[in-house]
Amino acid sequence: MVYVAVEMAGAGHVLHHGRGELVIGRGGAAEAIAATFAAAGVPAEVSDNVSGALWAKLIVNCAYNALSAITQLPYGRLVQGTDVPAVMRDVVDECLAVARAAGVQVPGDMHAVVRGLAQTMPGQLSSTAQDLARGKKSEIDHLNGVVVRKGEALGVRTPVNRTLLALVKLLENK
Repeated sequence: MVYVAVEMAGAGHVLHHGRGELVIGRGGAAEAIAATFAAAGVPAEVSDNVSGALWAKLIVNCAYNALSAITQLPYGRLVQGTDVPAVMRDVVDECLAVARAAGVQVPGDMHAVVRGLAQTMPGQLSSTAQDLARGKKSEIDHLNGVVVRKGEALGVRTPVNRTLLALVKLLENK
């Protein structure tokens, strides 16, 4: 699993905004692979809970991507919006409920992680926002859409994630 924040600044030009960590599942040559990445300056962690790490990344993306796409605002400005932090808390709560129902242990305090991202990357525009700005289909079906579908399958309601999914899909198709 990879955490990296980039932007397509132009044809053939990628702008790196921050992060670059890797989480690798334990087993095989995982330790050697992590050491190779670390020697190259890329933080890498070997984990027994890759599913939890994947859900943690999904939760952060669900909290930010759709809202950034709908508003076309970077994270720092986005979280200053009236009631936006409350909406983001609701998104995180729904995601955590679905993860729990799926038997996934999400590490850490996801509410704190989500709050902190706007401080560490205030100028970042979500990849979903970048896709919509370029008139392209986004990955929203693989973010909030996953939470909605998995929630349906597990009997967990996800009204905020469903609303964000529907709004981004409308923008994709306008």
